[in-house]
Amino acid sequence: MDIDYDAPAVRATDLTKVFRVPDNESGGSSGFLDRFRRRRKEILAVDRVAFEVKRGEIFGILGPNGSGKSTLIRILSTLVFPDSGEAHVFGLHVERDAMRVRRCINRVSVDAAFFKKLSAWENLSYAARLYGVPVREGRRRARSILAELGFGEDRVDQPVEDLSRGMQQKVAVARALLTSPVLLLMDEPTTGLDPVSKRQVQDYVMGIRERHEATVLLTTHDMDEAERVCNRVSIIHHGKFIAMGTVDELKVRAGCMEGSLEDVFFKMTGMDLAHADLEGEAEGDGA
Repeated sequence: MDIDYDAPAVRATDLTKVFRVPDNESGGSSGFLDRFRRRRKEILAVDRVAFEVKRGEIFGILGPNGSGKSTLIRILSTLVFPDSGEAHVFGLHVERDAMRVRRCINRVSVDAAFFKKLSAWENLSYAARLYGVPVREGRRRARSILAELGFGEDRVDQPVEDLSRGMQQKVAVARALLTSPVLLLMDEPTTGLDPVSKRQVQDYVMGIRERHEATVLLTTHDMDEAERVCNRVSIIHHGKFIAMGTVDELKVRAGCMEGSLEDVFFKMTGMDLAHADLEGEAEGDGA
């Protein structure tokens, strides 16, 4: 099955994902057999989520830590299969057509993995070869992307382990864009970056959408980032989409047109994002 560019970039229908983890509060001794037999509890990471993303759109999923954002990204990138429901990427089923889906997407995550002893360019060269991009063309693309992200050319041959967190994340963005994906999945790509690096990554994301009609699905808990970058935003809380629309539409729905997305979140959940983050960390679902 070929990519259907007339289909929605992403279509999700009643996606549900449950993780079963050891119940640390179930008691018992610390022996091996007791740990093995320990009761497990279910964490509902994604709860009947349904949405569509149009081609060329920057769609934001806004929510606190542990709300299900990353699990949803992993489902769409074929790393995790849902327990129920379906997801399609340009008409391709993420389970049945997983290999085809992987050819038209790429993913940037907050915990991007590298060969830390190798240089930025060596990591990018490896990615280029893996995806069949000629080395010379790969280097040209990499230099162009890194330059636009404010990554100094004199740093490209330095080991990744010697680069700052912000520099490493710029390499991760460049690696994801080497293959010119039609769908870019970005899982909190600017978390931990300094304000200048954050703005550079945001500007580049908006730029590729304008120049190449790329579709971007962005998860974040940065309200300002969502408001600045995204065409539409969904708010996810406890694995459910509780609202979806443009920023102005969400403000109207929450009755706070003069307020911020933080105000919208508070109106819809009864808590501010900081408290919701703490609640998500306490649940420990890793979603």
